[in-house]
Amino acid sequence: MAMNANRGVPGLRDLNPREHEHLESRHISIGHHAAALPAPDELDFMQLAPFNSDAGSQMLLFRFFCFQIVLLASLAVPMSPAFAQREDMSIGDQPGYIPNATDEELPLQFRRQTVFYRSTEAPGTIIVHTAERFLYVVQPNGRAIRYGIGVGRDGFQWQGLLHITRKQEWPDWTPPPEMIERQPYLPRFMAGGPGNPMGARALYLGTTVYRIHGTNQPKTIGSAVSSGCFRLVNGDVIDLYERIPVGTKVIVRQKPEL
Repeated sequence: MAMNANRGVPGLRDLNPREHEHLESRHISIGHHAAALPAPDELDFMQLAPFNSDAGSQMLLFRFFCFQIVLLASLAVPMSPAFAQREDMSIGDQPGYIPNATDEELPLQFRRQTVFYRSTEAPGTIIVHTAERFLYVVQPNGRAIRYGIGVGRDGFQWQGLLHITRKQEWPDWTPPPEMIERQPYLPRFMAGGPGNPMGARALYLGTTVYRIHGTNQPKTIGSAVSSGCFRLVNGDVIDLYERIPVGTKVIVRQKPEL
């Protein structure tokens, strides 16, 4: 016959199985702090406090606040230009659409600004970083003027070295046959003006069909959407047009330099 371990202990009555289970659960819940339990003769099992689940709630709350701190810290880190681009956009041209001043307001990273930029190219050289969605005009003393741009979508991106061969204010637009095949609604010819997809200015690259030009779709800046040309908002392309003479070297790179 098994003996009850509680017999002979003053002040401690026999525990039924249910009370044993309750006591063990309290002992487990506090782990190495079990020594802090009252002495056996001080226990009143009729008035035991219910199991305290606050520890689990506090741990969840602590983890939540840690997550919030990490999230805020990650947002505070400046975005690398290599990850500045917006999602690629499958939007067609909108001949005749005239953007307003609000449309022309770009996200901060795509606004025209002077930045530090290391390059061995001469000041005045244009360097296009397709992957980053930026166009740089090299300046003296390790700086460059940076413009946010829209670039060619997949299958229409390229790289190389060309020169500006011609400049045009409010250029006309003659969509090539390949573009009309993809977008049959396009006009065969459109005179220059605010609603022209070529925008306010155009700088022609070598003898190719590619240009650096304005746009009547400011929301496409930072996206891969064109047929290989590089587009800027009209205010930026006007600024670039005034800075860049015919004959300027243009370097187009698809991948950022390491």
